[in-house]
Amino acid sequence: MDSRETTKVIGVRRLKEAMAKPVSTRIFTVANQKGGVGKTTTTVNVAAAMAMGGLRVLVIDLDPQGNASTALGVPHRDTEGIYDVLMGNSPIASVIKKVAGFPALDCIPSNSSLANAEVELVSMVARELRLKEALEEISPNYDYVFIDCPPSLGLLTVNALAAAKELLIPIQTEYYALEGLSQLLETYGVVKKRLNPSLELSTIVLTMFDGRTRLSNDVADNVRQHFPNELIDIPIPRAVRVSEAPSYDQTVMTYDPVSPGAIAYMQVAREIAERGKPKLDANFDSNVVSINYKKEGETA
Repeated sequence: MDSRETTKVIGVRRLKEAMAKPVSTRIFTVANQKGGVGKTTTTVNVAAAMAMGGLRVLVIDLDPQGNASTALGVPHRDTEGIYDVLMGNSPIASVIKKVAGFPALDCIPSNSSLANAEVELVSMVARELRLKEALEEISPNYDYVFIDCPPSLGLLTVNALAAAKELLIPIQTEYYALEGLSQLLETYGVVKKRLNPSLELSTIVLTMFDGRTRLSNDVADNVRQHFPNELIDIPIPRAVRVSEAPSYDQTVMTYDPVSPGAIAYMQVAREIAERGKPKLDANFDSNVVSINYKKEGETA
């Protein structure tokens, strides 16, 4: 018997140090029209890490391949999912699935019908805003929402960009990594101008990094130069355990939580959470709170 059939996520340990909660729900679209760059892997592992950090997280699998659903162990072949929401056949709250072992992690799965959505959406009124309108009903229930996009810039990805507040781009540290990025940024600019003025390119993650090669280091340096503020400078290493985990219907967070890939994704998740935590009120009157707060022996 295949050992994968007996592998189940029994429970997940909570992190000793909880991750910072954002002021309001942060909705990320994870996109890159180049395939195989780690979009789904980044989505599910960052989401799982945040759930372990005490945050309420939702993953929306907007890729017809359904890989995010598979990695989270959520049945999706013949069940209602995000396709039914986009078509107006089901309310979004009815298609949310719990992820086993993660009390604070939910998933809206893909299904086989989603492959037809690009064509069926064309004739619909406000076709680019179908996901945004549906998501408004449930987003306040979560700290983070991650939308995993297909490797294209079609109507599904445009729906995701229109629904999100932030764009997260995984960039593979290999040849041609930055090729095509200009096309994604162009689409981002059009959506920001015409559909979603509040959308921001906030986060870039380097994936499949091999520090032994000059190529990986050159690509990383190139990204640091062009996106110094957006880059989370914690490269995700090319790791077998990260690739193996989905075949066991798991994220690497439960499959091998002490592996280098899991540790890197945990650090990336914590950095994203840190960037989103409440800032001190800039209008706070320092003249009021600074009176007599020095301890004996202290100097100003």
